[in-house]
Amino acid sequence: MDIKSIRNFSIIAHIDHGKSTLADRMLEVTGTIEKRKMKDQVLDSMELERERGITIKMQPVRMEYSYNNEKYILNLIDTPGHIDFSYEVSRALKAVEGSILLIDATQGVQAQTLTTLQMARDSGLVIIPVLSKVDSPLAMIDEVKMEVAVLLDIDPDSILTVSGKTGYGVKDLLDELIKRIPPPKEKTEIISTSSGAQALVFDFKYDNHRGVIVYVRVIEGEFYKGESLLFAVSFEKFICLEVGTFSPEEEPKDKIGTGEIGYIVTGIKKPGIASVGDTITYSKKPADALPGYMKPSPVVWASVYPESQDDFPNLKQALSRLRLSDSSFSYEEESSGTLGRGFRCGFLGMLHLEIIVERLNREFDIELIVTMPSITYKVLLRNGKEETIYSPHLFPDDGNVLKIYEPWVNVKIITPSVYTSLLVPFLYDHEGIVKLTENFGDNRSSIDLEMPLRELMRNFFDDMKSITSGYASISYEMKDYKSADVVRMDIIVANEAMPAFCRVVSRRRVEDEAKLQVEKLQKIIPRQQFAFKIQAKALGRIISSESVSAFRKDVLMHGSKVVGGGDVSRKKKLLEKQKKGKKRMQSSAKINISHEVFLKMMRSSNK
Repeated sequence: MDIKSIRNFSIIAHIDHGKSTLADRMLEVTGTIEKRKMKDQVLDSMELERERGITIKMQPVRMEYSYNNEKYILNLIDTPGHIDFSYEVSRALKAVEGSILLIDATQGVQAQTLTTLQMARDSGLVIIPVLSKVDSPLAMIDEVKMEVAVLLDIDPDSILTVSGKTGYGVKDLLDELIKRIPPPKEKTEIISTSSGAQALVFDFKYDNHRGVIVYVRVIEGEFYKGESLLFAVSFEKFICLEVGTFSPEEEPKDKIGTGEIGYIVTGIKKPGIASVGDTITYSKKPADALPGYMKPSPVVWASVYPESQDDFPNLKQALSRLRLSDSSFSYEEESSGTLGRGFRCGFLGMLHLEIIVERLNREFDIELIVTMPSITYKVLLRNGKEETIYSPHLFPDDGNVLKIYEPWVNVKIITPSVYTSLLVPFLYDHEGIVKLTENFGDNRSSIDLEMPLRELMRNFFDDMKSITSGYASISYEMKDYKSADVVRMDIIVANEAMPAFCRVVSRRRVEDEAKLQVEKLQKIIPRQQFAFKIQAKALGRIISSESVSAFRKDVLMHGSKVVGGGDVSRKKKLLEKQKKGKKRMQSSAKINISHEVFLKMMRSSNK
């Protein structure tokens, strides 16, 4: 296949703007998938993706399409839309020359769209703006076209319109892709100091039988089955077991060459060898490593422990396997006196954390204890030492702390103007400092602010959506560390501190948070054979307390008959015996809390 007949592109959009549906119609129009085999969200292969209706992992697919009696290869990389998975998007953009900017005609440009658009521009991609859902009675085609035209400084008539539901405009879009997006550049146009084959690794997965399978964009040369290849960065040699493309399933080929997107089966089963951004080249004539990707920085931290310590080796293996399919989360071993051995894990956001925990539970069948999510704090102690704290239960007592620093974020919110006045007190409650409010398109406002990352995790997204009836959107980027006024809050169940429920909260909100967490846990924790208390402790004292009543077992009943035939002394003896038994249980009580309780506590309060 001539390199001039290849077009590599991605679709970038805000979550729920019809990206996966448009990809489905493209696969239909190009005949990549037969109609009888077609299903919704065909590129979302993960069970969780299909359940939630979101894209979590990027997915490449190769389509063949005829235009002006010439055959073209269209390589699409479908990308996630949620802000937690923007790292997936950044990797996809490095492997393509152009991108479809998909905007919902019923909603207009969203905050996350602006962030992703900037990433595409920084990568030097050709942007093709497209309005989706134009068949909807709620579509505001002319207004949104003007919004996009102003944003991109283009003619509104150059903006395409499609419907992923009906297929309207999809063929025209494919024609425009071929006309507007350039073919991959020849090697002579790419600055390099060496000759030889080079393929950039933009993703990979693990297969029990075939080892690591790397997803690559071939920059130069050709790769064949049976050749001796090399990871240019990790310097690991391997024999290529298979090469191929995605249709969208893996389809073996004789070779993959310059400009193509495909996969290489390495046979490597050791973790840590393959990495996103590495370069694959020939071991006999190695080429230079290509510029790769910046490593993602975790934003949210949580500790994960197996419910049974017997499952610790299984959890370790599961995390290692999962890391092979999602390189954006990190983990390292830690131990707790109460919870035993586990792992401290770093995630890109709250949804990312929830997805990883759910996958560990489903794919590896491990029951987990997950600590309350936290961020990284830098703490200056009174003895002059500075510590970096990742887990709330390791946060020092208030009396030992001299100064605390926490990360802040720059936030952009786009909302209908009618909700702006309602958002102001909400932002103040979350310690937000509004920097700029301006008009953004037709009856919409853009709010720029900065706030502590800690507050962004305090149910911010759900509450904002509730206040604005679901119309507001948000994007954020990490900023510097600033001074923080926070304290550690412990949750005590039946006189035992539970490290998994420990959290760091704002001093001004400690009483509200204590009451909220205690009441929430009281509602979801199972009752026991004895009564016990749930308490919140901070600043050296108990701030909130609730009791959980015991199950009442009627010891006077045996089957359907009353014990003792109504004899009062016999009844009193049985009741006294039950009372002493419950007292013994209470004094040596240890409550086992299930995986579901930890998950419910981790999620936001309205779920």
